[in-house]
Amino acid sequence: MKNYQQKSVESKSMQRDFKPSPVTKYMTSREALITFHRDTPISEVVEILLEKKIAGAPVLDTEGALVGLIDDKDCLKVLFDIAYHNQPIQSSTVSDYMTSVMKTISIDANIVEVADTFLHTKFKRLLVVDKNGSLQGQISRQDILQAIRDFNDNL
Repeated sequence: MKNYQQKSVESKSMQRDFKPSPVTKYMTSREALITFHRDTPISEVVEILLEKKIAGAPVLDTEGALVGLIDDKDCLKVLFDIAYHNQPIQSSTVSDYMTSVMKTISIDANIVEVADTFLHTKFKRLLVVDKNGSLQGQISRQDILQAIRDFNDNL
């Protein structure tokens, strides 16, 4: 950029090449991730979501394969089942409320690709999978905000 005298006004220190970080730098790894199984009581899910202050978690089958997602919105349906269907919460499990609608992203993706996905979909979290579709972790919008803050702090 030049000023009215056609002299450059950008200093070299202001110019910086942006190299997006890999998704693995900001995602929660599978080992640290809270997960549930289809037969987990829904009351336990509600307790864990509240205790851990998270909005949702992946659902795995007995072999550890990704089969769905359960989140706070899914759990809101419990209230309607109690109020309108007289269904006791003790008999409800994750399989009654989980959704198989989830968005995955490759473990080879970078944070710009993740941000683009968030901007163009309704999803608040993406499940990170390897080339075989095996769950490797999860990344959320909050994780991308952390990446933005880290980038800004390093300017």
